[in-house]
Amino acid sequence: MFKFLKEVVAGSGSGLKDFPYTIGEPYASAWGSWTHHRGTSKDDGSPVSIFSLSGSNPQDRHLVAGRNGVKRLRTVRHPNILSFLHSTEAEVPDGPAMKHTIYIVTEPVTPLSEKLKELNLGGTQRDEYFAWGLHQISKAVSFLNNDCKLVHGNVCVTSVVVTQTLDWKLHAFDVLSEFDANNEASNSPMLQFEWLVGTQYKPMELTKSDWVSIRKSPPWAIDSWGLGCLIYELFSGAKLTRTEDLRNTASIPKSLLPDYQRLLSSAPSRRMNPSKLIDNSEFFQNKLVETIQFMEVLNLKDSVEKDSFFRKLPNIAEQLPREIVLKKLLPVLASALEFGSAAAPALVVLLKMGSWLPADQFSAKVLPTIVKLFASNDRAIRVSLLQHIDQFGESLTAQTVDEQVFPHVATGFSDTSAFLRELTLKSMLVLAPKLSQRTISGSLLKYLSKLQVDEEPAIRTNTTILLGNIANYMNDGTRKRVLINAFTVRALRDTFPPARAAGIMALSVTSSYYEMTEIATRILPNVVVLTFDPDSDVRTKAFQATDQFLQIAKQHHEKLTMGDNSAAEATGIQLKPGNAGLLGWAMSSLTQKGKGSDHGPVSSANASNSQISATSSVTSDNRSSTVAYAPSTSSSLDQTAPASARSSVDGWGEIENDNTQEENGSDKEGWDDVDPFDEKPPPSLLSNIQAAQKRPVAQPKQPVSNSSRLNQPKVPKPEEDPLWGSIAAPAPKNASKSSDIKPSTSHNDDDDLWGSIAAPPPKSAGKPLKPPAAANSDDLWGAIAAPPPSTKARPLASSGRGRGTKPAQPKLGAQRIGRTSSTGM
Repeated sequence: MFKFLKEVVAGSGSGLKDFPYTIGEPYASAWGSWTHHRGTSKDDGSPVSIFSLSGSNPQDRHLVAGRNGVKRLRTVRHPNILSFLHSTEAEVPDGPAMKHTIYIVTEPVTPLSEKLKELNLGGTQRDEYFAWGLHQISKAVSFLNNDCKLVHGNVCVTSVVVTQTLDWKLHAFDVLSEFDANNEASNSPMLQFEWLVGTQYKPMELTKSDWVSIRKSPPWAIDSWGLGCLIYELFSGAKLTRTEDLRNTASIPKSLLPDYQRLLSSAPSRRMNPSKLIDNSEFFQNKLVETIQFMEVLNLKDSVEKDSFFRKLPNIAEQLPREIVLKKLLPVLASALEFGSAAAPALVVLLKMGSWLPADQFSAKVLPTIVKLFASNDRAIRVSLLQHIDQFGESLTAQTVDEQVFPHVATGFSDTSAFLRELTLKSMLVLAPKLSQRTISGSLLKYLSKLQVDEEPAIRTNTTILLGNIANYMNDGTRKRVLINAFTVRALRDTFPPARAAGIMALSVTSSYYEMTEIATRILPNVVVLTFDPDSDVRTKAFQATDQFLQIAKQHHEKLTMGDNSAAEATGIQLKPGNAGLLGWAMSSLTQKGKGSDHGPVSSANASNSQISATSSVTSDNRSSTVAYAPSTSSSLDQTAPASARSSVDGWGEIENDNTQEENGSDKEGWDDVDPFDEKPPPSLLSNIQAAQKRPVAQPKQPVSNSSRLNQPKVPKPEEDPLWGSIAAPAPKNASKSSDIKPSTSHNDDDDLWGSIAAPPPKSAGKPLKPPAAANSDDLWGAIAAPPPSTKARPLASSGRGRGTKPAQPKLGAQRIGRTSSTGM
């Protein structure tokens, strides 16, 4: 307790005990007797500058002048005057003695002389930067002289410091005094601490202490002389040692020389006002000064001026000093974009300047502004962000993308502008790798499912391409439920040829994610149909994909033959060189405006019967608030879904996100609501073959001993097999022949579509065929024959060439594995 009280008492007598800053290493130069230290804040570690001045006793005249400087710096505020943060005065031990020390804490700055050595500019770039610095110091001096009626008294290189954004600021206010022009006859010193000013910086009247003449002179007379001294030291690169050196003008630029001479006029009344130096001199009219000045008053400019300026800025930035662009222009530009005063073209300039930064500085100086811009309501800003997302997307962290960027980007999926929807879609190629599984399955895939039925064919095509490219970022369950349905149910049946081609390529690229049963029963039948597609490019890709998947099937067969069942179940897919790698974007919706109705059908000569319109797909989203999801693909071949759920088992499947389903239980936004077989059967020979290719071949059932069941097959109900019945080809019709069909064992009739491809009768002895009047389950073609047309037709006549005379036809179409004739399942 005693120790604690001792520390409190000691702290109250020592200013540094409670000093909230850490004093670091000093710089090599500083104004007068001050020492300029680097420093940091103890609270947040932010950098600061700390100026210290020591004296042997509190009444030391340097300390008295220093206190005047602290008071003046605290009260005078201007953008071009050093910003004051904190000050204190304390007794600091110096060996056996104690020293009184004044501390001033300001924004972090560097002495001008050291910053110029660090920048090491030359030629035009040096002159432009000097012009900008002199412009800022002239404004500060003009503010003191003309607005505040104050005299700085010692403007020189050591009284100027440079900020982190390379701005020049005036400080060293120890000599600062009010301009006393009311008492012109007084001989008392107007500048109380003029003895601090070096002789080489004093004008003639100050050297002679002619206060009467000084009071009769303009308020800027002494400081205009100081500006002349500053110009000499800048361009000569040496510190002024005597007043006579000011006559050496060899290093002064010609455009600045007349003003330099007027600043150093021997008559105080004829010296140039610093405000006129800014306005009239040609030296200050250069690209750097004009660019910075325009950006500082950006809010006052109209949209036309802004657009013109930002379109020229990239070329201008190439010509300016790189260090100045990155430390001065880049922060100003980022701030203008963040607060809405800059136009969309400014983003291009910001990214170009940011590309000159190291990766860590880019993340610290540019990315925070970009992340904030994603929340902008300006459509031009959003478009520009998406167009250039490849330049900064890799630098974004996964957490930032998932929590801050994607929620704003996702609004573009449903934007009324097709161009913005397409840009949003393409941006997912960069952002998807950084999204969480919850976001991918719960949000992203729902948006993509809607874009697959977008009115723009190019957007539908690129959606398929994107799904193929981001498949490896989905988990296994999502891939099984989404990919095949998205590629076969929608992409391969799209009326736009490039969309069908993209579906084939996407299947090829993602082939390693499919099991052999899926390849054989769902992928190959849909791909083979496209080998006679009207579009040549689609046909070519279909043949390539068919060869690839057949090779996979052969490998599977060889492994099964060798007894390697475990290896066969996990068949590794070897992609062809032409199909490996990422899919490229098909086209732009701005350059390709063809609608689905303008292109050929997927696999039928009659486009009107096979067209999948975006309207019908979108309408299906609103059918019901309850979605019946299909089982996983691997088990769907072994067991049949309940009849009540069959109408929606062929969508993308259930997306694994319990929380999302609870929140959006009434929205059917995925591929779940897509019925892949909800098409009218095309009445053509080609469609019959196509329908047969879509059916898995069922093994013929063994004859049943019960003769009554053989002679009286069960009449199927239309809803018992909606999966195949909705797409089965209709029974062929031929107007030139009679509808009566004679019973015959020959299959050479022209009307018998299956006769030309039927297998020969089995060689094994079996029961003789029954009379045609009683069709039975021994009829091999009865199991796969096409069902009757969807329209109601008259039953076949009781006499003639028909296979049977009963009004009800036996159940047709392929049967699912595991079904029994007794249950119909």
